[in-house]
Amino acid sequence: MPLTGAQAGYGNDFVTGMRMAVKDVNDAGGIAGRPVELVTLDTQAEPQLGINAVNRLIGVEKMPMVLVAWSSVVKAVAPICNREKVLEINTGANSPEIATLGDYVYTAFPLAEVDITKLAQYVYQTLGKRRAAVLYINNDTGIDAAKLYRDTFTKAGGQVVAFEAYDPKATEFTGMLLKTRAANPDVVHLHGLTADTPQVIAQMRQLGLTQQITTYSAGYNPKLIEQCGPAAEGLIVTSLAPGVQENANVAPFLERWKKEVGRVPNGLPYVQYQYDMIPLAKALYDHVDKKGQPATGDTLRDALVEIRTFDLPMTGKMVIDGHRVNKPVYLLTVKKGAFVPLATLS
Repeated sequence: MPLTGAQAGYGNDFVTGMRMAVKDVNDAGGIAGRPVELVTLDTQAEPQLGINAVNRLIGVEKMPMVLVAWSSVVKAVAPICNREKVLEINTGANSPEIATLGDYVYTAFPLAEVDITKLAQYVYQTLGKRRAAVLYINNDTGIDAAKLYRDTFTKAGGQVVAFEAYDPKATEFTGMLLKTRAANPDVVHLHGLTADTPQVIAQMRQLGLTQQITTYSAGYNPKLIEQCGPAAEGLIVTSLAPGVQENANVAPFLERWKKEVGRVPNGLPYVQYQYDMIPLAKALYDHVDKKGQPATGDTLRDALVEIRTFDLPMTGKMVIDGHRVNKPVYLLTVKKGAFVPLATLS
């Protein structure tokens, strides 16, 4: 996980969610009476650092399974996990290519084809938007998802009048935004990361682009509202995890988080998935233990495929369908400085 660098706000909260789950599992007796230990290494969301971390987890720590997030890192470490027969589980990246990375790479997080497809259809069919601009970060997170939004919106009958990429290290977006303004879209879909998304939104509003903005679940972050202020009003974001209204476990978890951390989590839906990775791992290890097998990448992968359906405390029912999972998509919008439910797309 990125524990330092631009994505550390998310990465550290991801790990905090996992550590809470480790405590809960251990308080309940661990796995077959043995305590769970979480070994965490910093990737800074950079592929090479991810490769270094996974090589250490496999070569030094002798891990049979690794939990990884951020699309570029998930992709970078996949050849190593396939070669070494170590189970890699994606816990929060959304690139559709993750479903094709090999026999030892699985996802427990819905990929962009789930929420981006439904979002683009909703924008056309329900919001009645006909001309869209798509702005995206030029990396593994943005490229595939932007193409997916463009193709889905176009197939529905809409027109993508601007399709603009920006550098991951950029802080100035005027050129791209002036092109977007000239194209005169009805709606702007923005697919970036937590550091750049608020900057793009703020600069859009400064340049007079008043169109509705949509984004994916990375935008569901209270810090975005803090940074953008009134510029965030009307923003539509996706969530792939149930909220307090859909899952009775979420409200107590939020209260516990506020008590222990002193604030709400960055990217609550993502944090819910990170928490659930520990009960999921427990289920895999329990399955292997009951069979009297050693915990290896092969036996844990077989357990994942054999169990297939998991009832998880924070995200609910999860069905592993090959190398994909499907979930309802919850839409939220920013109203009076807060995220409020907008629609559920099943």
